[in-house]
Amino acid sequence: MSKILEFAKQYERVIIIQAENPDADSLGSALALEGALPNREVSLYCPVQIPKYLRYLQGWGRVSDEFDFRAEAAIIVDTAAKILLSKLLEKPEIASFLQNRPILVIDHHETEPDLPFDFTGLIAATESTTKLIFDDLVDGNDRITPEVAQNLLAGLMSDTLGLTTANVGAETYRTAAGLLDLGADINKLEQDRHELMKKSQKILRYKAELIQRVEYHLGGRLATVLIPFEEIREYSDEYNPNVLILDELRLVEGVEVAIALKTYPDGKLTGKLRASKPVAEELAAAFGGGGHAYAAGFRIYEDYAAFLPELIAKTDELLERTK
Repeated sequence: MSKILEFAKQYERVIIIQAENPDADSLGSALALEGALPNREVSLYCPVQIPKYLRYLQGWGRVSDEFDFRAEAAIIVDTAAKILLSKLLEKPEIASFLQNRPILVIDHHETEPDLPFDFTGLIAATESTTKLIFDDLVDGNDRITPEVAQNLLAGLMSDTLGLTTANVGAETYRTAAGLLDLGADINKLEQDRHELMKKSQKILRYKAELIQRVEYHLGGRLATVLIPFEEIREYSDEYNPNVLILDELRLVEGVEVAIALKTYPDGKLTGKLRASKPVAEELAAAFGGGGHAYAAGFRIYEDYAAFLPELIAKTDELLERTK
């Protein structure tokens, strides 16, 4: 029996929660569950607005930043990390809800869960949360309609960078094929995604500015770029600066770790990591974050100038181990 359906069938009203850093895997997971669950009422919640670059997923507009307190239970997708739910947990009424309702957490990251409430877990280190959902639902695949399959495929393709990451194997391709058999349309998915990837002249000029600001450390093995809050506020709604720059950094000769760092008015500093060596998860974990061996992130409260030497030193230590 599907663990997801076994959990959900006990309740008439369920809320599906994404963390405050939504991506195509979390959004695809939420939308797929909305279509697959047998509950009478399913609400979709995210504490931030869905970014424009994710709006190629059909149904994104049903995600609300209004929390449904009438829900009898909750499903949290694509995270088991307290820090990525801090916007929820800092609100007493939501924190109380999570502490007093049945919670199912579905997450594919390697980092150990540290949530401050009891939950049932569907947690395993794998390519994407959407793959976990597919594997759980596939035996009862009458719940996987073509629309559900399309959203599951969107998450899988996103988190594997188009089935190209180091953790992709034959099973990943079998999952993708299974979703195509169930009605997913990869051509439409890519056409819709590419349409939203188009950049305005303003964004292209900003990308050029980011490239000019890249700093190289450790003999070129580490590349970093700093994105201040003023730029987050100005550009993020149209295009995520991380998305603009990280793939470019990964393709620079000699770069083994690429990090986009963002600063915020409250002193928060976030880092999004991509690596060609299996060090990203451990590097992020050293600063309270987590993720995968080749892609991870962290959030701390520290001055950038004071923090950068720590980041460089830890990256050097981890890269030396891979030699």
